[in-house]
Amino acid sequence: MNWNKWVRQIHRWLSIAFTVTVIANFVAMGLGEPPAWVVYSPLLPLFLLLFTGLYMFVLPYAARWGSERSTDA
Repeated sequence: MNWNKWVRQIHRWLSIAFTVTVIANFVAMGLGEPPAWVVYSPLLPLFLLLFTGLYMFVLPYAARWGSERSTDA
């Protein structure tokens, strides 16, 4: 399995973790004032999703830049 497939798979699992933490956050808010760790728990998967998502966003541009660079030589 190459690096890009690993990043995509990690991104998928992070999206599941983020969704679960957001749902848990809403459930906790429905039961009363949630503890701070529940409120901030979605932030870690969200930041990791940001980095993996930006990596996947840049991939086509990097591939295009690399192919243009190799044809110039």
